[in-house]
Amino acid sequence: MTSRSGVFVCHCGHNIAATVDVKRLADEMGKDDGVVFSKDYVYMCSDPGQKAIIEAVKEHKLDSVVVSCCTPSLHENTFREASQAGGVNQFQCEIANIREQCAWVHKDRDEATAKALKITRSAVRRVRKNEPLTPIGVPVTRRAVVIGGGIAGIQTSLDLANAGIEVVLVEKQATIGGHMLQLSETFPTLDCAQCILSPKMVEVSKHPKITLMVQSEVKSISGFVGNFKVKVHRKAQYVDPELCKLCDDCTPVCPTVTSNEYDAGLTGRRAIHIPFAQAIPASFYLDESACLGLNPVVCGKCMDACTYGAIDYDRKAEDIEIEAGAVVVATGFDLYDVGNMAEYGRGRYPDVLDGIQFERLCSASGPTGGHVLRPSDHKEPKNVVFIQCSGSRDPEQHCTYCSKICCMYTAKHASLYKHHVPDGNAYVFYIDIRSGGKGYEEFVQRAMERDGVVYLRGRVSKVYQSKGKLRVQGVDTLSGKNVEIDADMVVLAQAMVPSKGTADIAKTLKIGRDKDGFLAEAHPKLRPVESVTGGIFLTGAAQAPKDIPETVCQASAAASKVIQLLSKPSLEHSPVVAKVRESHCTGCEMCVDACPYEAIALVNGKAVVNEVLCEGCGTCSGTCVRAAIDVKNVTQLQIFDMISACMGA
Repeated sequence: MTSRSGVFVCHCGHNIAATVDVKRLADEMGKDDGVVFSKDYVYMCSDPGQKAIIEAVKEHKLDSVVVSCCTPSLHENTFREASQAGGVNQFQCEIANIREQCAWVHKDRDEATAKALKITRSAVRRVRKNEPLTPIGVPVTRRAVVIGGGIAGIQTSLDLANAGIEVVLVEKQATIGGHMLQLSETFPTLDCAQCILSPKMVEVSKHPKITLMVQSEVKSISGFVGNFKVKVHRKAQYVDPELCKLCDDCTPVCPTVTSNEYDAGLTGRRAIHIPFAQAIPASFYLDESACLGLNPVVCGKCMDACTYGAIDYDRKAEDIEIEAGAVVVATGFDLYDVGNMAEYGRGRYPDVLDGIQFERLCSASGPTGGHVLRPSDHKEPKNVVFIQCSGSRDPEQHCTYCSKICCMYTAKHASLYKHHVPDGNAYVFYIDIRSGGKGYEEFVQRAMERDGVVYLRGRVSKVYQSKGKLRVQGVDTLSGKNVEIDADMVVLAQAMVPSKGTADIAKTLKIGRDKDGFLAEAHPKLRPVESVTGGIFLTGAAQAPKDIPETVCQASAAASKVIQLLSKPSLEHSPVVAKVRESHCTGCEMCVDACPYEAIALVNGKAVVNEVLCEGCGTCSGTCVRAAIDVKNVTQLQIFDMISACMGA
């Protein structure tokens, strides 16, 4: 049967046309065997461009379509739907990427045009052998798993639950709340962080559609979008939240003291404790890693002291499998370790604090009851230096990126310090002030003008102890003078980094990370809350540094995507999946071992593909030495044809 292909070349404004001679490309492709129609247009993705495809398919009776344009991750669905509307099976439409893979990487117009011609010709060769395919229908489980119980996970869970979707909220700590609970106030309105967050935490604990699992971690995931099976490991719950009355009889008898995470290490806590007064679940919990021993029991004093029988040392950890249609990752952030900052003492000086530690000093629930006191001697500091971009924007030694929120929380810290110590001096060393947000610039100006915070434009080169003070050496680039300040306290605006365990959860869920270790979205503009794996969504500071308003906004965006997904009675899975030639298969199991999606199994000595699990990645095809397995519409013969086209054959 003679092929009747249509080629449509997009100018993409000047993105492609500035480097590639698009008219020449369309003319040359029109001369190729089997190409019965070829056309260029300024914006093929626009409504007139799509109409041109539909009309050409009908008028010229096309049986396949190639669009030479930008990356298929951007508009492949758009052009396939247009082809389908014209009467061509959507899987007989292919994209030739001549923007990212050609126009954007070349300067010479003739070279770029010649390359674009080869890319387009290879796509035409491929599409001629494409099969008409039908999407695979799959059922949907109306339940979501949210990983991470900070403000992002909480907001996502509440939005989903209020839409009638069951939610399992998994948090590895003993309470939900995340870093926001450690804050004193929030910029730019200086609202109490706990006053904002605590009602939401209580709502999570009482919502009939939300199951809360603390001290729990996701260990594995299988299945596919709409039908995941998530295995969660829950640590032993030695204190029963239903029986615990918060009497605090157990804490005084506990002999073990360890660092208090809630106060960022500024205070100690017992092995059995409540993380903070507003913790959810509202219960004490026993930290097995700090306890003297439970197997066998070494101490046992807390159990003896509990008159309500809430403590049971015989409780065991358990693995729970959850069926879910979608997963939302909200694993949050940590601060870059001060121990990495050689220039600022590597954490050896007790009065050099990070931002979270200073928040705890300012908080009424903090270790000093809201009084700003030096950790070393509990005296009020009269000179405090705040250093911005500590660990950020430093490609040579630390993190290359801007952490986005540091300028704002430093202005907040300096203002709070001046409110607590009116006769004190606050100095801020900065590179640039980035205050992009509603009311943010006014907040920074208020810190300078009303509160009298002194801003010095320049980096700090060194912080060291001298005669009982912290000597800060820096430079003021505006005056061109070196600056030395004898400070009582130094506060570092440490870079935001992905939380501990982000790399592990990304590997478990088979989702990508960017060069800085944050979770990678499918597309930064059009799919900012989706991962590359269908059904898994991202939100909060796990995806990139962001402040609370942006985090809440993105959390609701992720929830809306999940609601959209799970509101359908069934889903469509791409039919571009692996296919086995049984006559060639020897049952060697190489493809079974190679498949990253566990979509291939051996049945009666032959490889069998679970089409719903298969993502069409082609790993199996590259592994098979007998060419017994191929991916539909990406067969080895098609690849050979594409290579031949690029080689000019």
